[in-house]
Amino acid sequence: MRFDIMTLFPEMVMGVLSESIIGRAQEAGVITVKAHNIRDFSKDKHRKTDDTPYGGGRGMVMTCQPIYDCYTHILGELGEGEKPHVVYTSPKGRLFDHGVATELSRYTNLIILCGHYEGVDQRVLDEIVDEEISIGDYVLTGGELPACILVDAVSRLIDGTLPEAVCHEDESVASGILEYPQYTKPRSFMGREVPEILLSGDHAKIDRWRLERAVELTRERRPDLLLLHPEKEEALKPKTKRKRTRTEDGAAT
Repeated sequence: MRFDIMTLFPEMVMGVLSESIIGRAQEAGVITVKAHNIRDFSKDKHRKTDDTPYGGGRGMVMTCQPIYDCYTHILGELGEGEKPHVVYTSPKGRLFDHGVATELSRYTNLIILCGHYEGVDQRVLDEIVDEEISIGDYVLTGGELPACILVDAVSRLIDGTLPEAVCHEDESVASGILEYPQYTKPRSFMGREVPEILLSGDHAKIDRWRLERAVELTRERRPDLLLLHPEKEEALKPKTKRKRTRTEDGAAT
């Protein structure tokens, strides 16, 4: 999968996405991430990419021309084929979650536009953007951090980024509920012990303990998730044995 990020701060984006698991996925050729500096496409002699808003008001608005030319440059790099899906990171967009990440992971090419200042001229958004996505109800100085979050969350779902699918399927939220607590060496830390069940070697009991803790945490912190996934609590209920009855001729049913 290929990600193209249109931004005023490409070094900021690539500094984040060149490290750790996402960086290794790029080195392995599982994903491609390219950051395109919108300023490089400005026709202004000072590489200006913003101007004052029509109608008055404070701040500056990103202009159409550099963004559109950056977009067409990316299309030229991609060549003929499926049209890339274009996302604008915006507080006005639909809220980003694991379900949205899963949807985006099905695309071959994803273009992310990072806004700045007071936003982007609506005309270029109407021309090139397929959807707006928000990472939460708060205000940031620009769209670069949300873009990094989108790339990170989506990339983890691409085959080959993680060693096994279970690495992301059992995570908090991805599994439907919050993840159970994790422990590693040493066995004792400041008087706090690793739960004995995890040292038992009985994997069936360990799996049940983990599910119990996961459901308990979810009930305490995110009860809304249990409403969406009642099967998680149902799995903890003891299974009732069906009573055998006999018909008039004595046959068991």
